[in-house]
Amino acid sequence: MPTVYDVSAGELISATKAQLMKVKEIQPPEWTKFVKTGAHKERPPTQDDWWYIRCASLLRTIYVKGPIGVEKLRTKYGGRKNRGTKKEHFRKGSGSVIRKALQQLETAELIKKSSVRGGREISPKGKSMLDKLATKIVGKK
Repeated sequence: MPTVYDVSAGELISATKAQLMKVKEIQPPEWTKFVKTGAHKERPPTQDDWWYIRCASLLRTIYVKGPIGVEKLRTKYGGRKNRGTKKEHFRKGSGSVIRKALQQLETAELIKKSSVRGGREISPKGKSMLDKLATKIVGKK
């Protein structure tokens, strides 16, 4: 049976996004129309469904690297800050966006808090969902 490791990340995230749009616990907060995803960004995201894409990406990352905490995820979603004529520096991504997305994924029972170490890990329900989506993607090829 194919797993997350057997399919490309982009295809899996798009399929997971479509699946997450059907889950009633995962809804973008009202402030998502105006917020930047980190201090390194100059503008808010232009895609209307960016919240679902971020949730799907977080779910895949937790599957692959979990258990993982908010600080490590902030580093993953960070980037270079354009400081004009000065040298560029790395800035972490928004912790609030990541925390709220993790809370919604936890409410949907797709991830859970790790009992062994700090951070979040994939739940059996989340692992099953991602593995089924990976199987569908491999079956289409």
